[in-house]
Amino acid sequence: DSDNSSSAVKLNSLQSYPCGIHHLTSDLSTPFDEWPSSLLQDNGEDAHRIAPSPVVHVRGLCESVVEGDLVEALEKFGNICYVMMMPFKRQALVEFEAMESADQCVTCGANEVVCIAGQQAFFNYSTSKRITRPTNADDPNSGNKVLLLSIQNPLYPITTDVLYTVCNPIGNVLRIVIFKRNGIQAMVEYPFWSQKAKSALNGADIYAGCCTLKIEYARPTRLNVLRNDNDSWDYTKPFLVRRERGKGRQRQAILGEHPSSYSDNGYGSHCSLLPLPGNRYKRSSPHDTQEVVAYPLPQTSSYMGHASSSSVAMVSGLHPAKMNCTRIFNLFCLYGNIEKVKFMKSVPGTALVEMGDEYAVDRAITHLNSIKVFSKRLNVCVSKQHAVIPSQVFELEDGSSSYKDFAMTRNNRFSSVGQASKNIIQPPAAVLHFYNVPPCITENELQRLCTEHDVPGFIKFKVFDAKPSSKTISGLLEFDNKTHAVEVLTVLNHHQIRIPSEYSILFRVNYINNVCFNDR
Repeated sequence: DSDNSSSAVKLNSLQSYPCGIHHLTSDLSTPFDEWPSSLLQDNGEDAHRIAPSPVVHVRGLCESVVEGDLVEALEKFGNICYVMMMPFKRQALVEFEAMESADQCVTCGANEVVCIAGQQAFFNYSTSKRITRPTNADDPNSGNKVLLLSIQNPLYPITTDVLYTVCNPIGNVLRIVIFKRNGIQAMVEYPFWSQKAKSALNGADIYAGCCTLKIEYARPTRLNVLRNDNDSWDYTKPFLVRRERGKGRQRQAILGEHPSSYSDNGYGSHCSLLPLPGNRYKRSSPHDTQEVVAYPLPQTSSYMGHASSSSVAMVSGLHPAKMNCTRIFNLFCLYGNIEKVKFMKSVPGTALVEMGDEYAVDRAITHLNSIKVFSKRLNVCVSKQHAVIPSQVFELEDGSSSYKDFAMTRNNRFSSVGQASKNIIQPPAAVLHFYNVPPCITENELQRLCTEHDVPGFIKFKVFDAKPSSKTISGLLEFDNKTHAVEVLTVLNHHQIRIPSEYSILFRVNYINNVCFNDR
């Protein structure tokens, strides 16, 4: 649980670890009892010893590693039953069939260098005795033909064409269905057992640094597709458009940097498609030339107008006394522009958030669904409405209006090409990056600001060096857990700090991951 306060480990004691803090997790959400025992030694004694388990916790993985790389590197120790990828943490759980295999893996990793995808990895027993399978396809050897894909950090549109491009080179794809309940998910059906595709794609990025695939076996054994569009497609139909094939260069991300249609919208320069590595995606062919299916660019106009897509998110589970339109804006603006926010009078604790486009809604769902704010768990999903209408306006418990228009606010962070290109989309984390703060503001004053607004205080504080002429400073605030950080961001993001006889300035914050705090 990322909200476990026991994860606030003194990170400056980890500098002696041979892999360096960067190759660990640096992520404060990792439970304390999951850290390698070699990190926890004190005068030659283990401060916290983990009992042997057939499940091994692997750390220090490179960003491009996929499930197949782990199996290839670790199957020498014994049969592997299951692999759970944690790509954003650069970690994985590997369940061996026998305890002896796990023992050999951990022992070997402690005594010599074990590389996975060309980079040294580090091993320890997991506190779990078995990896929990998220579906009823409990046995990976059951021959399930349908994969469940969860797309994490979906900065770019995910359509049937995109997934076909990614999945078809490994085996002929029969059907694809995309749905948006808990983030962006899809099911892909193959004609035969889909273990090869799962091994090759689990943990990979569709585009460099985003749209990461987390793959499990799905419950259904066959998909029922009613229509062919951006969200579902049956490739067994005879009238489907035939896709061209082209050549490229060696890749790390499956589809390069991003869709070329976004090159004019502040998302960076276009990177050509890259071929599928032969050792992972090799198919029977009379030629050795590597090929990749050309990416059919999404038709923005038709996709935007699709009935199942909407630029309005519905948020339920809001605290009736502590949440209002402004605080919803503070929380959601990190993932896209906010146009309007309206609380629903007929459904207490529920609000509609109209965002700049449907991709902003997708990002908000991915990162904010199921998080806790003021002891209540949010439920974020796509609304059936396509716009927020300012009707039935009433007064909330804190005296503010139930409706607010944010279309003209300067606090939106995606209003121009330049602004959009500077935004780094991050999931909620226990560390906040604050900026735009007057240089005269001290740690005690920031702590007092938290107290005055009845939000949790921070446990660590760091200020970045600034130029002498700079009118503002920035830095980091670490909290006990992710929930505390979310609440502070919800309340204090864009808070106006007034300085006597000088000026007022907006205190702005964002999440940040993989941070190591050193002594101040």
